[in-house]
Amino acid sequence: MLPLDYSAATSIATDETLRNDPELAAVHEYLRRADPTGERFARVIRETIDQLLNGEATGRYDWKELFKTEKTHAGTLVEINLQREFKFRDGNAMDYRIADIEVDCKYSQQFGGWMIPPEAVGHVCLLVWADDYKNQWSAGLFRVREEWLNRGGNRDLKLTVKAQYRSRIAWLWHNADLPENVLLHMNPIDREAVFSFKSGQQRLNELFRRVQQRRIGRNVVRTVAQQKDYMKRVRGNGGSRSALRAEGILIMGDYESHRKIAEQLQIPVPREGEFVSVRVTTARSHHRHQPLAFIDGSKWVVAAYDNPPLMAPKLPTTASSTVPDLFSTTAD
Repeated sequence: MLPLDYSAATSIATDETLRNDPELAAVHEYLRRADPTGERFARVIRETIDQLLNGEATGRYDWKELFKTEKTHAGTLVEINLQREFKFRDGNAMDYRIADIEVDCKYSQQFGGWMIPPEAVGHVCLLVWADDYKNQWSAGLFRVREEWLNRGGNRDLKLTVKAQYRSRIAWLWHNADLPENVLLHMNPIDREAVFSFKSGQQRLNELFRRVQQRRIGRNVVRTVAQQKDYMKRVRGNGGSRSALRAEGILIMGDYESHRKIAEQLQIPVPREGEFVSVRVTTARSHHRHQPLAFIDGSKWVVAAYDNPPLMAPKLPTTASSTVPDLFSTTAD
């Protein structure tokens, strides 16, 4: 589950708003049932930002590198991609019809910067915010009332929510974790080392070598490889998985068998479309208090920095997906 950062005051305000607005409460319940943890919402936001960055073609990973027109288009893409994910019906007056209620959708990279059109007054708005630099996102429902809005000073007379009335937003998820943009947040020295190579394969190898025990999404792989066959560059048979094996580095994908190994080693578990690399070593008696995984017929633990490189075991393939359950999670 995604961690939520609800203060007591925020929770109380949301509960009061839902009690006083049955339509808004119905939309809130529908969305919470459709996505109890917020993972689907978070994935859509992550993929939309990545879609705008278009790293495979441009090599970009930073929101600041987008053109003004691209940033303006972000709200439309979030609206479209949410509808595709949740299959919302088209609204008659607003963007969607959710729980048989008209709902408009507004996205902003700046918290509180939602631009609400005059025709949305009286309707429910789904307000979405995300910040790639803070690794956070929020989504809430707001009943648009004219007295709760700042007057529009722009050409199309769009309005914003007055700061004192943001407490009227019924949060679905507030300051939840946005899947990490690894290239944006990694050590600049490591990032420079990754991009110092001309070969896409060498860049990927360096990425998995330097960014361990962190989830790396497909868009990061696309951006670093900048090749259409980017997934082939990760896998075995000449990809990063086989290239780094001699250094003791495993690269786990979203296969169930790989996820189970990550769970046993107690490192981040790759989600759909993600990879996690880690350097391992064989389990010895002095590792008895460390989490271990049974891989390719032997017990393995996460290697310490001073452990010498050791050939990593072969990971299970998609066709061979069985990983033994361990009754003990520590080395013998």
